[in-house]
Amino acid sequence: MTESALTSGVTAPTGEDTKTAGAKLLGYCRVSTAGQVKDGLGLPTQERLVRAWAKQHGCRLARIVSENGKSGTLPEAERPGLLEALDSISTGEATAIVVTSLDRLARALTVQEAVLGNVWALGGRLFTVNGGEVLRDDPDDPMRTAMRQMGGVFAQLERGLVVKRLRDGRATKRARAGFDGGGVPYGQRTEGAELVTALEEARIVERVRQLRSEALSYREICGALTAEGLSPRRAEAWSPAVVRRIALRVSS
Repeated sequence: MTESALTSGVTAPTGEDTKTAGAKLLGYCRVSTAGQVKDGLGLPTQERLVRAWAKQHGCRLARIVSENGKSGTLPEAERPGLLEALDSISTGEATAIVVTSLDRLARALTVQEAVLGNVWALGGRLFTVNGGEVLRDDPDDPMRTAMRQMGGVFAQLERGLVVKRLRDGRATKRARAGFDGGGVPYGQRTEGAELVTALEEARIVERVRQLRSEALSYREICGALTAEGLSPRRAEAWSPAVVRRIALRVSS
């Protein structure tokens, strides 16, 4: 969703919107990738929209909590910022949370519904810049729940399609013997868009294989490599964990 689409929801309070006046808000903003910044939906943009919405709807914005690099598929227990926002309701610091759109709250339907349920259980409310208040479920209005959940389904689908495109792109590069942008395996290095053998590291890989075939432990191999003047890629000293990764790669 673009900034212009979100901004269209920032309007002065009228009619039912007057019920938002006086609400104590805690703003919550989230990005998971650099791509959202390029699309104009970075944290500064979200924070600006939240402040504008609060001001134009007569609400008091206590503060804004922002999370960078947190996937919307993660449950609240793995998102400290979201936990902080929920805690602001339980402590009385705020009576409501405001986000630019529901997909900033969650990118998985189960997570979206769980978080909304917790907000309501705490006696709080949730507003979005582009849609106003997300109302509680009403047994006399099942369409309300259905429409909200459909939005969550499409947010989840959108993320799934993005992940699939990235995975397919990397698979295509691998099929063409190109480097897919992931971690460079020990024993190799990048040369342009290609992975080529790093001769010194390849020699160490072969030495690890030999030492492991002699039934040496990973710690013993660390000592042997150090004694032979062989150094790890980045660390100052060898660790059993690094040697183990090399050994497992050799045996795979």
